[in-house]
Amino acid sequence: MNIERFFQLKAHKTTIQKEVVAGLTTFSTMVYIIFVNPQLLASAGMDYGAVFVATCLAAALGTLIMGLFANYPIALAPGMGLNAFFTYTMVLQMGYTWQVGLGAVFLSGVCFFFLSVFKLREWLLQIIPETLKLSISAGIGLFLALLALNNAQIIVSHPATLVSMGDLTQWPPLMAMLSFLIILVLVYRNIKSAVLWSLIVVTCLSLWVGETSYQGFMGLPPSLAPTFMQMDIAGALEVGMLTIIFSLLFVDIFDTTGTLVAVAEKGKLLDKKGQLPRLNRALVADSSATIFGAILGTSTTTSYMESTAGVSVGGRTGLTSVVVALCFLLSLFFAPIAQIIPSYATSGALFYVAILMLSSLGQVHWEDLTEAAPAGVVCITMPLTTSIASGIGLGFITYSFLKFFSGRKEELNIGVILVSLLFLIKFSLF
Repeated sequence: MNIERFFQLKAHKTTIQKEVVAGLTTFSTMVYIIFVNPQLLASAGMDYGAVFVATCLAAALGTLIMGLFANYPIALAPGMGLNAFFTYTMVLQMGYTWQVGLGAVFLSGVCFFFLSVFKLREWLLQIIPETLKLSISAGIGLFLALLALNNAQIIVSHPATLVSMGDLTQWPPLMAMLSFLIILVLVYRNIKSAVLWSLIVVTCLSLWVGETSYQGFMGLPPSLAPTFMQMDIAGALEVGMLTIIFSLLFVDIFDTTGTLVAVAEKGKLLDKKGQLPRLNRALVADSSATIFGAILGTSTTTSYMESTAGVSVGGRTGLTSVVVALCFLLSLFFAPIAQIIPSYATSGALFYVAILMLSSLGQVHWEDLTEAAPAGVVCITMPLTTSIASGIGLGFITYSFLKFFSGRKEELNIGVILVSLLFLIKFSLF
C-alpha cells in the first residue's frame, strides 16, 4: 500500500514522521483509559482481565476504522462517564446484569449506526435544546466527580448528612489528591501525558510503602472469554430499558459530534463552508466501535477529545489513528502493570476529567430562567441520583413544562415533547 497516496499526506501538508509523533502523543494522553475502564467495570461484576483486553481491542479497532475508513486523526476508546453510568446506575443501582448492560450498549450502537448511514443524526441533534446539550455534559462531569471523591475516600457516607468528608490523613485520599495536583501542574506546563505521569508517580509511591504489590511488567493478554459475546440483547429490549438506550445513544452522538468538530477546528480540517468532509464516515466509524466494543465486553466506545493533542503536534490524517491503534494493541501485553495501579490513583484522573466537562456551563443562558432551570436540574440530579438517564429525563420534563406554561410553546418541538412524555411514563411506571 502506498501510504502517502492512501492517506493523502501531501494534500494535508504532513509527513509520516509527523503522523507517527502525533499518534504517540495522542496515545500518551488517553492510555489511562486501559487502567481506569477495567476498574470501573469490574465493580459491576465483570472480569477485570477480560475488560482490560476488551478495552484495548475496542480502542484499537475503533481507532483503526476511523483512520482507514474516515481518514481522520481521531482516536476512540470506551468513554468516561458512560462507563460509570454502566456500572453504578444500570448494574448497581437499577439491578440489571452487566450482560443486559452490554446489550443496551450494543443496541444504542446499532441505532447510532443507522442514524449515521441514513443521515438522521442532524435531525436528532436539532430536536435537542442547546441548553440541555450543554448541561448534560456538565452533569456527567459532576457525576464523575462524585464517584472520584467517593472512590478516593475523600467523601464518605454519613447517616445524618448523606455524605461527609473522609479522613484526609489516610493514604488513599492523600494519593488521590496528589494525583490530581500532579495532573494540574503538568497540564498547565503543557505536558501531554499528564494523566499517565500522575498514575506512574502514585503507583510507584504505593509500591514503595507497600500499599500495592508488584505483579510483573509484561505477560500474555488475559482471556477475553468471560466478556466476549456475553451481551443480553433480549433483556435490553424490555420497556424499562428504552430510556437507558436513548440516553446512551444521545450522549454518544453528542460527544462524538462535539469531538469531531473540535479536532477538525484544531487541525484546520473543515472545508470552506465550515463543514467536516466525510462526516458520515466518521460517525459510522464511531458507531461501529460501540457495536464491536459491546461484543468484546466494554461500555460505549466513542471519539476522544484527547485527539486534539496529536493534532496540535501535526497530526492531520488517519495515519495518526493507525499509530494509536497499534499502541493499544501493544498494550495488551502490559496487563500486569494495569493490575498494580490502585483505584485511588485513577480517582485524580476521574476528577480532572470531571472538571474539564464543567466548561460547557459557561455557554448556558443563565439570565433566562426557562433555559437556566432545566440546565440546573440536569446538573444537580445527575450526580445525586447517580443516573445520567434520570438527569436527562428530569431536564427534558422541566424544559417542556417551563416553555409551555411561560407562553413560549413555539420553542418546543414534537421531539422534545415525545421524549418528555417517554420519561414521564418511565418515572411513573418503572
